Amino acid sequence: MRSLIGLFILFLAFACNRPQRENVDFNEWGEYWFQGKAEINSYSLTQYRYGEAREGEAVLIFVAEDFSRKKQVKLDDPSQAGRDKISVLKMNHTREFITGIYPYHMMLSAFTPTKEASQGLKFTASSQEWCGQSFTQLNLNSGDSYDGELFSYFEEEGSYSFSLNGIAEDDLWNLIRINPNQVPIGSVNMWPSLIHQRLTHREFVSEEVFIRTTDVSENRSQLEVTYSSGNRVLRINYEKEFPYEILGWEEEQTNKNGQKELTKAERKGTKVIDYWNRKALEDEFLRDELKLNK
Repeated sequence: MRSLIGLFILFLAFACNRPQRENVDFNEWGEYWFQGKAEINSYSLTQYRYGEAREGEAVLIFVAEDFSRKKQVKLDDPSQAGRDKISVLKMNHTREFITGIYPYHMMLSAFTPTKEASQGLKFTASSQEWCGQSFTQLNLNSGDSYDGELFSYFEEEGSYSFSLNGIAEDDLWNLIRINPNQVPIGSVNMWPSLIHQRLTHREFVSEEVFIRTTDVSENRSQLEVTYSSGNRVLRINYEKEFPYEILGWEEEQTNKNGQKELTKAERKGTKVIDYWNRKALEDEFLRDELKLNK
């Protein structure tokens, strides 16, 4: 009986000692990210859609939150959550652009553990335009295994469940912000961004990619992701020093006919602020400071 109790205690010890990220200065990190505010970045966007370049606007919002391990949602009362609480860095990524007469509104959310050495816990994406709307969600099951669901207004897609293995491209943005040394370098198994999937309507599949980083200037680095299929290259430009701000990105898409399309974004404004408390009419001037469209 005592041996069984000992094994149970040993199991609990291993379960509680989850692997932690290495080579990250969390004292410096916490001073920036745990101040009760979010970092908002606005970008001028050139988005390719239906074979033409559309001018639009993108926003990246980064904020640290307390998350539920079991439910994979933001905790209402972290003080009562106990071991269910896990710290995550959340990225909300929005894009708005117009195709002819009608607008597109797209949003992606990614939730990545800050201190624990784990892949992103949850990814969601939604798309709204005048034809209809769709929603995708993937939740980490274990290891690099994800369970996903898609809800679409297209008959061919409809609503269905699926599974994926590999690293999420949408996780890379948060990993850069935690520390670029957390990004896996070389050949890895990865699935494309959920925004890319919505715009291309391709199946949810992982494929081999090659990831590398290069210094493009004294203060700027670039992360490049090249898909083995040859139809997608992602480049993210970021500051070399903490807090590794995202300065812009490019998405190079090669169509079946060989035509290349380049979607790109360049930062035009940034602000660290508790935006959820700035919802009065008198706060609208803050959009001007971020150079956001009215």
